Amino acid sequence: MYKIVSRKQLNPTVVQMDIEAPAVAKRAKAGQFIILRVDSEGERIPLTVAGYNRSAGTVRIIFQTVGATTDLLATKKEGESIADFVGPLGKATEIEGLGEVCVVGGGVGCAIALPVVQALHEAGCRVHAIIGFRNKDLVILEEEFAAASDTLTVMTDDGSYGQKGTVTAPLQAALQSGARYDRVITIGPLIMMKFVVATVKPYEIPVVVSMNPIMIDGTGMCGGCRLTVGGKTQFACVDGPEFDGYAVDFDEAMSRSTMYRDFEAHAREASCNLLSKEVE
Repeated sequence: MYKIVSRKQLNPTVVQMDIEAPAVAKRAKAGQFIILRVDSEGERIPLTVAGYNRSAGTVRIIFQTVGATTDLLATKKEGESIADFVGPLGKATEIEGLGEVCVVGGGVGCAIALPVVQALHEAGCRVHAIIGFRNKDLVILEEEFAAASDTLTVMTDDGSYGQKGTVTAPLQAALQSGARYDRVITIGPLIMMKFVVATVKPYEIPVVVSMNPIMIDGTGMCGGCRLTVGGKTQFACVDGPEFDGYAVDFDEAMSRSTMYRDFEAHAREASCNLLSKEVE
């Protein structure tokens, strides 16, 4: 069992937890992920490592309540435990040799982008961060991004906080004004990453995207996380989760991401009914 050392509600649907997992904390790096089960009968879900404390032996996860399992996980309180916590899995973000990088995060994807920004900052890289949300109430981790970035731009779709618009607007403005990054790293919804790649492409700057498709075992055996990258099948869990943005077939990835929507909705409804009965 893995103890929940701390729990924090970041916004109405996003929760941050620090999990006591010394073996994982010892080896975790930015860009990697873990797979957990809330209980011994539960499904396996992948969550990106949002931070770690090697001395304390804890790993931070940040998740949005979007399905039955994340709903159940969100009910767990500080001091309680979860059944399984396996990792770190996947390849870490490549940091070495970079002088100036733009990191673009969207929504809960900012939880994945933050440790990347922090690792780049610690390596002495000049970091320009752009983070975007639907509205002010959904903004998360702004202070943490500001502390690890040379410049930070916050965008909201409705203009209720920061600047109004999408994350591609300040990225396009920076590129047009002469910014020449060694790399652009983008993490967030598939459609956002697709348009970030399209924005950067005319400038021939390398773009890295972080893919988070359906995963089951995290070892490449199940094939659930397969993607088409450069015309070839690759697996996000072992070949990624980060890939060359120019090579990813985003249309296929977006189509596959909707395959289990009805099943997930049914599972969420069943979970909500169960939880409500427990409350009664």
